[in-house]
Amino acid sequence: MKTTKYNIPVEATLEVIGGKWKVVILCHLKEQTLRFSELQHIIPNITKKMLSQQLRELEHDGIIKRTLYDEIPPKVEYSLTDEGETLREVLDLMCSWGNARIEKDPNAVNLYKEHEKKLSH
Repeated sequence: MKTTKYNIPVEATLEVIGGKWKVVILCHLKEQTLRFSELQHIIPNITKKMLSQQLRELEHDGIIKRTLYDEIPPKVEYSLTDEGETLREVLDLMCSWGNARIEKDPNAVNLYKEHEKKLSH
């Protein structure tokens, strides 16, 4: 087995959740279990191929679980695993930091606030 060496512990974190889309996916999944099509809808700029790849990688790393229901048409849901839940505090802090940054920028629009309103109803 190959030994992995990290120069700083955050490298181990980024190895699992690094990249443009993984944290975005996880921020949505920390709120609720979602189907592939729901993730596509709330992350409109991600391609099907990229979403599928990112979900497979997160599943492989034990951060999310994929639940396949024996139905026609097939129903698949994604949710955080226990290991994924350990990222909740980090994800919450990242979202809070992003909110504060958006609020400081008069040209920024937080589209997620509309999504949050829908979740609460």
